[in-house]
Amino acid sequence: MILIADCGSTKIDWCVLNKTKVDKQIFTLGMNAVMLSEEEIRQRLATELMPELGDMASDIKAVFFYGAGCISEEVCGNVSRAIRANIPSADKVEVYTDLLAAARSLCGRRPGIACILGTGSNSCFYDGTAIVSNVSPLGFILGDEGSGAVLGKLFLGDVLKKQLPAEICARFLDEYQLSLLDIIRRVYKEPQPNRFLASVTPFLSKNIGEPAIHDLVLGAFRAFFRRNITQYSGYESHPVNFIGSIAYYFREVLEEAARAEGCTVGAIVKSPMEGLLKFHAEPD
Repeated sequence: MILIADCGSTKIDWCVLNKTKVDKQIFTLGMNAVMLSEEEIRQRLATELMPELGDMASDIKAVFFYGAGCISEEVCGNVSRAIRANIPSADKVEVYTDLLAAARSLCGRRPGIACILGTGSNSCFYDGTAIVSNVSPLGFILGDEGSGAVLGKLFLGDVLKKQLPAEICARFLDEYQLSLLDIIRRVYKEPQPNRFLASVTPFLSKNIGEPAIHDLVLGAFRAFFRRNITQYSGYESHPVNFIGSIAYYFREVLEEAARAEGCTVGAIVKSPMEGLLKFHAEPD
């Protein structure tokens, strides 16, 4: 048996794979591994994962962990040792970035362009084995074009500066029960402003038929293609594949933006787990 983990900041999706069959799926609280010590990760796994695995844990021979924040040897080492401390039966423990999870899920063992478009955004060119090129996403202040956080940032800025029709601004502020001071506090004073910014995207999705909102979203997606995808050599001949809720729910506008920037959209899926299960079930 092997254990596969798709770890985000909000939740971790764990699947126990027995050859080609999923024996168990578990959800635990998410984490960003770069923010935690090895001991903190070990304790989180011990209290949240291990009781759910139960006796099944002793049959696990390999663990593949894909996670937010797994961007250095030090962080990956912390996660690997924390897993081994809890699952000593595992002969193999491999820890990778969530971007490789996207690439393996979307492209399998074929070359391609893989992207994440959720609260944040990221992209890479994948050669079928490894990520060979990555335009740094830079986060929602300097980059993350097309992400939920950036869509929220652009929209709230336009609301507060009265750049959108008055009826849209009033409807949004009433629906979300927000004032100018509320928004300023949430963005500049409270933790995780990127999550707050991304939390307004359901309003954008619901009102995408409004020309002003459509144009805002389209412009953000065009910036994603222009500032990221067009930097990959040969991007014109490779479909651009996406994982993430923003790509999934704004599919039509994303495809419109791709056409405008000379790109072609390939697969769009909400979560990488189905593709990861297929990847690890198939022989190399």
